[in-house]
This record gives sequence, C-alpha cells and structure tokens, in this order.
Amino acid sequence: MATPEVQAAYEKVVSAKAELLAAIRAGGPEPVDDWTLHDLNGAPVTLRELFGEHRDLLVVHNMGAFCSYCTLWADGFRGFTEHIERRCAFVLCSDDPPATVKKHAESRGWNFRCVSGHESGFAHAMGYKTRDGKQLPGVSAFYKNADGSVSRISHSPFGPGDDFCAVWPLFDLLKDRHAGWTPK
Repeated sequence: MATPEVQAAYEKVVSAKAELLAAIRAGGPEPVDDWTLHDLNGAPVTLRELFGEHRDLLVVHNMGAFCSYCTLWADGFRGFTEHIERRCAFVLCSDDPPATVKKHAESRGWNFRCVSGHESGFAHAMGYKTRDGKQLPGVSAFYKNADGSVSRISHSPFGPGDDFCAVWPLFDLLKDRHAGWTPK
C-alpha cells in the first residue's frame, strides 16, 4: 500500500499529465496534406489509405534502423498492437528506404504496419525532422474527417521517461534505476 506521500505525488503526476494533454491539444486540429508514403515493397500509399476502416490513426515517427532507442520503443508496441488496432489504425513510419524498413521490421518481428517516408518530406512537415536533416522520434494522432480530409489532433515526442515505453518507469523502480543501461 502506498504511503500518503507517495499517493500525493502520484496524484500530482496524474494531474500534470492531464494538464500536458490539454496543452498539447490546445492548438486544435491542424489540417494535413494527404501525404504519399511507401509500403515495404516500395508501392505508394497515402496517409488517408493508412486509416483503413478506422477514423483515427496513430503514426509513430521512427528515426530508423540506426537508432536503438527507436527500436526499443517499436519493440514495445508488439505486445499492444492487437489492442491498439481494435481502437484505431497504427503505423510506424521511418525515413529509411522501404527495403531497409522491411528488413529491420522483419528482423525485430514487428507485427504492425510499417511504411517509409523516405524523401517524402512527411517527417519534416510533422516536426519530426529538422531543416538540417536530424530525425526526431515521436507519435502523431490523426483523424479522418467526414469529408475525407485529414487533421492531426495531437502529437508527442518520444524519449526516456515518457509514457510510451514501459521499460523506463520499470527501471526507475530499481535501486540504481537504469544504471547506464542502453538498448540494443
């Protein structure tokens, strides 16, 4: 059972998360283009097509095969894919070329849809690639409007300690936290 101090701190965290979500959503939905990306065989696929039968879509902005941290986050989604896909469409988008994304996804046993945004400008437009080409990890939530247009409802970066990778809060419970551990 939690001590009163732990319970009070937990309640502050829950409240702060609600405030963060409100701040993230404060800008309102932003219209986005129907970007053309590529499936793992190199065939074009539009952002709108990624929704499938759903009205909502989560797109993970993955930095690519070179990033062990992005691989860790993606590996974690394997167990949640079925649950997520009952609620919305779920896709990982990497700026690696389609063949590289395919090889990496297969080597990791990823059971969710992956696409390539290689040379599309999608990651940059979504704020997950800087002007100088530095890739950034995160996730965007999209909504398909009644007229078929797409809006981005919200987005969030990924990083150690976020709510999107379970290993970090688990390691925080250990005596020496992550103790210098890094993903492979």
